[in-house]
Amino acid sequence: MNNIEDIVDSLENKISKILHKQDLLQQANLKLKAELEESQKAFQNQELEISTWKDKYEALKFANTLLGSDDNKRETKLKINALIREIDHCIAQLSN
Repeated sequence: MNNIEDIVDSLENKISKILHKQDLLQQANLKLKAELEESQKAFQNQELEISTWKDKYEALKFANTLLGSDDNKRETKLKINALIREIDHCIAQLSN
């Protein structure tokens, strides 16, 4: 009889340890999920900032070309032509 009680006590002890480990792992999982979410938000903010800087760079490059810089003359001409086509398209839509 004593042997069965020892086995039951041992099982209860092991189950208690397993439940405690499960709680610890769940807490660690929640913490990691929060960190992942925070990292994803930071990444999205950085992507947005990079996009903003790229736009500013393109505008600056365009402005420099208009001021007489020969570096990007062809690219500027293409952009101006694209803007003219877009304006012509808008005028054509307004005329209809």
